[in-house]
Amino acid sequence: MIRYPLALATLLLSLLFSLTVQAAPERSPDELIRHSVETLTGQIEGRRDHFANNMDELEALVDDSLDEIADFRYIGASVMGRYFANATPQQRSRFVETFRQTLIDTYAKGLVTFDYRDLRVLDTQRAQRHEDQASVDMEVVAEDGTVYPVSYSLRLSGGEWRVVNVIVNGINLGLTFRNQFDQAMRDNARDYDAVIDGWSPEVGVEELEQGA
Repeated sequence: MIRYPLALATLLLSLLFSLTVQAAPERSPDELIRHSVETLTGQIEGRRDHFANNMDELEALVDDSLDEIADFRYIGASVMGRYFANATPQQRSRFVETFRQTLIDTYAKGLVTFDYRDLRVLDTQRAQRHEDQASVDMEVVAEDGTVYPVSYSLRLSGGEWRVVNVIVNGINLGLTFRNQFDQAMRDNARDYDAVIDGWSPEVGVEELEQGA
């Protein structure tokens, strides 16, 4: 059995990028996420064994969801951080595609490995500080009763709310990936192609267990 925190991270990241968005923000961010999480969990409820034995089918579903929700240029630029500006257009595109594929593989596994009892969007949400940015808080309750707080960061772009980051148990996963990219660039003497070829994002189990 995969330990809870690692499987939890992959599950939540899969939920992050599998949310269904409307053509216009007709719903508030928390209503959107509440509906989308319920829809996604309904699709896999009672079919985990099937998907565990048919990962290609599950990955195809995740891939379709990613195409609908993710602004990969924005995400890729965020993860590359200060290195984005000096990358060639080809390197930027290649990293975006590599990052996208690793997300598909990782998230699909997370959907069938984490045993959760409940996923609940909190009734009381924080007020938006900016019209084009929002945060939505929820909790994931594991089968052993452990409660993991989760916060989604959303961005209004082109008339659509898009999730751009997630914080699990106080750990900012977007920042974690950025730090990993930075370290990889240092380890590889800023060889973009080497870093992209070897990209394999990880979330530390102990880090998620302990939280921030």
